[in-house]
Amino acid sequence: MSSPVRAPESPPVSSPECLPAPAMDPATKLRFDSPLLRVYEDGRVERLFGTETTPPGFDAATGVTSKDVVIDAATGVFARLYVPDLVAAGSGSQRKKLPILVYFHGGGLVLDSAASPTYHRYLNSVASKAGVLAVSVNYRLAPEHPVPAAYDDSWAALSWAASRDDPWLSEHGDAGRIFLAGDSGGANIVHNIAIMAGTRDGLPPGARIEGAIIFHPMYGGKEAMDGEAMDMRAITEKLWPIICPESADGMDDPRLNPLARGAPSLQKLACRRLLVCSADGDFALPRAAAYYQAVKASGWPGTVEWLESKGGEHVFFLSKPEFDPAMQLMNRVVAFLAGN
Repeated sequence: MSSPVRAPESPPVSSPECLPAPAMDPATKLRFDSPLLRVYEDGRVERLFGTETTPPGFDAATGVTSKDVVIDAATGVFARLYVPDLVAAGSGSQRKKLPILVYFHGGGLVLDSAASPTYHRYLNSVASKAGVLAVSVNYRLAPEHPVPAAYDDSWAALSWAASRDDPWLSEHGDAGRIFLAGDSGGANIVHNIAIMAGTRDGLPPGARIEGAIIFHPMYGGKEAMDGEAMDMRAITEKLWPIICPESADGMDDPRLNPLARGAPSLQKLACRRLLVCSADGDFALPRAAAYYQAVKASGWPGTVEWLESKGGEHVFFLSKPEFDPAMQLMNRVVAFLAGN
């Protein structure tokens, strides 16, 4: 008799917990994810916002002319300069020198640029209405260039503008009347640059920071504040270690939290006047208000003002320039830059 035919034996089945976990591809594994920015474990960065650019040139709507100037060829840092048409009204020794406004764009230190259509439109408007020579700084972004790159680039740009090492600056700019301004992450830079200017040498003789404008600043801290938006706080908690991976203090890093223990004294702010701005719908309102109160109580010898726009959200004035609160804010900015 022939031997009975046996069915082939099935391989042993391993329980799920015994199976090795599939390897995650660093190119697809996310380290940080948001509607604006994705950072992958392999270091790749995907920006979903703020990548559009527009060239400099003559703006017919405002009469302002702009150009890009490379400040540091090694890093690629450049500035976009804006000159209003009113400089044509005078010539030679009769030409009026203009205040120099050094502007730092927002974007949480990770997005946008000085060539953004949003900032190009805004700086054209400010230069025209305030009669200033604007210097919009294109600093390097994190996480490819972590902190302190943005601050180093911004300091280099301020020093360059103050030296007036460009024909437009030398012919039209008054280094004795320099103003700093920036929104969100750029407002964070304004504070840090004003502190740096008060604690180190570096600006050329005769250069002076007359005032600074802080729009809707990006600040943080380990301890939550009353009224602070918890969703945005959670994003900052995840994003700051990517922006500044070497920070030992986390959310209380003095560069993110000017009110943290051990932060440089606010008395070191190197300007004579300070305008702190926020809005009733701005998620950054509580920390902006706390910063204003802290400067006011610090013994700083300058003059600090607070402006809270009604009916606006975070940096609303950039996207809604015709909105009444945005026009009111512009009027206050123009007055501030005029010394009022």
